[in-house]
Amino acid sequence: MVINIPLIVSTNPVRSQNGNRDHLTPQESDIVRDTQELDKRIDVFIKVAERRFAIMNGAPDPALKPGATKSKKKKRDDEEQDWGEAPKGTRAELLDDVAGILDEAITNIDDVNRKDDKNPLIGKALRKLAGPTRGFLNQLTALRSQTKNEDELSAIERAADLAQQIIDASGKAPAPVEDPTKKKKKP
Repeated sequence: MVINIPLIVSTNPVRSQNGNRDHLTPQESDIVRDTQELDKRIDVFIKVAERRFAIMNGAPDPALKPGATKSKKKKRDDEEQDWGEAPKGTRAELLDDVAGILDEAITNIDDVNRKDDKNPLIGKALRKLAGPTRGFLNQLTALRSQTKNEDELSAIERAADLAQQIIDASGKAPAPVEDPTKKKKKP
């Protein structure tokens, strides 16, 4: 008998500070919807979270290539995504977006795990998400000590809790599965 236990269980549901605000821009939502493979979808969630941190840190939007502008982006190839305009909002709203993004990533991983707990993309996606999430948690910790704004602190706490859940779950992730069709290289 196989018991299907979610890898990550959010004990603190994410609630937006502004009920009308979506944590993804319309273009980001389109990219998520169009990206069906779990590990690739996790890449999208990582990128959109990185966009929020870049804006909060005053850095250029990582979705724009060096030398590109919002009106005309350089495209290296046909696969380059159009991420749209940079997300806008207060720091509290951007932090709340990060919490929503992490929660959606958790939900996606848990949904696949509930349907097929042997799916090799579960562990791959979780490990892929955990790496940048460690950096997000470090940034959240630094922001926590820099603000007295209650809305920002609340969003930081939610995002940090979700980030810690992801990091903890990555330690329980299924081991990577080798593709039997690929031959190992001999030394």
